[in-house]
Amino acid sequence: MESLKKIPPHSLSAETRIGWIGTGVMGTPMCGHLRHQGYHTTVYSRTPAKTVPLVKEGAHVVGSPKAVAEQADVIFTMVGMPQDVQEVYLGEQGILAGAKPGSIAIDLTTTAPSLAQTIYQKAQTQDVYTVDAPVSGGDVGARNATLSIMVGGDETIVQSVRPLLENLGKTIIYQGPAGAGQHTKMCNQIVISGTMIGVCESLLYGYRAGLDLETMLQSIQGGAAACWTLNNLAPRVLQRNFDPGFFVEHFIKDMKIALDEAQRMGIVLPGLALVHQLYLAVQAQGHGKLGTHALMLALEQLSHVSPS
Repeated sequence: MESLKKIPPHSLSAETRIGWIGTGVMGTPMCGHLRHQGYHTTVYSRTPAKTVPLVKEGAHVVGSPKAVAEQADVIFTMVGMPQDVQEVYLGEQGILAGAKPGSIAIDLTTTAPSLAQTIYQKAQTQDVYTVDAPVSGGDVGARNATLSIMVGGDETIVQSVRPLLENLGKTIIYQGPAGAGQHTKMCNQIVISGTMIGVCESLLYGYRAGLDLETMLQSIQGGAAACWTLNNLAPRVLQRNFDPGFFVEHFIKDMKIALDEAQRMGIVLPGLALVHQLYLAVQAQGHGKLGTHALMLALEQLSHVSPS
C-alpha cells in the first residue's frame, strides 16, 4: 500500500537539481549521463579525486551526503557496501539529515532488502521519498546507459522518476514495495554466480583439451549457452584482463546477502554457497579488487593450470 504524505514529491522539470553520491567505476559514467541532459548536479565522493571527470563537465562537489541532499531535489546513491548505504542515508552527515520534504532519494547500490525497507520507513517520517533501484550490466552497461534497473518503492514515485532512470538503463521494471528491487537483484546475482562458474570452467576445460578458445567461443556463443557473461567477460579472461567492471569483493557481499535472505526464508541454495566459497578463495589470494571474472584464477589454481 502506498503511503500518504503531507508533502508531494518533487515534480521533474528542466530546473530539477540532481545530487549524486558515489563516483566509482559505474557511478561516474551514470552521473555523466544525467549531466549531459543539462541537469544541475551536486556530487559527493569519499575520494575527491574520482569526481574530477564530473567537475570538468560542470558538476559541483560538496563535502558530505548531507550537503548533497541540501542542494538537490532528487538524490542518487551508488556506493559499495550495506554499511556505506547506511552511513550515507542514516549517518549524522547523511542524506536524511539534509533532505528537504518532498525530495526523492534513489539508491542504485545492491544492498540488503531489509536496509532498503528501514531507510524507506525512516524517510517517510520526514516526508522524503526513497526508491531502491539496484542495477545490473556492469561497467559496460553503465557507460552505454543500457543497464537493467530493478525498482522497489511506491509505484507513483517510481513513475515520477522514470524519465531520469531512462537516462541510465534500457530495462526498467517496477518490482513492488520497498525492498522488492533489492530482492530482484538477489535473483539476478544468483543467476550470475551460476553462469560465471560455468563460463570459467568451460574455458578451463577447453584449454586443457587443447582447443583454440576463441574458436570454441564462436561456436557456443551462438547456441543454448549464450549469455551476457560469455559474450562480455570470457574474451577478457582470454586476454588475461581482469580489470573490474564489478569488483570481486562487492560480488561476495551480494552473495552473502542472498545466502542470509535464503536462510531467513528457509530455503537452501547449494550452488550459490559453492560459488561464494570459491570467490572467498579469490579474495584470499589478494584479488578482491579485480573483476568478477577473476574467479578463473581460483579455478586455475585448483587445477594447477597456468596459462601463458
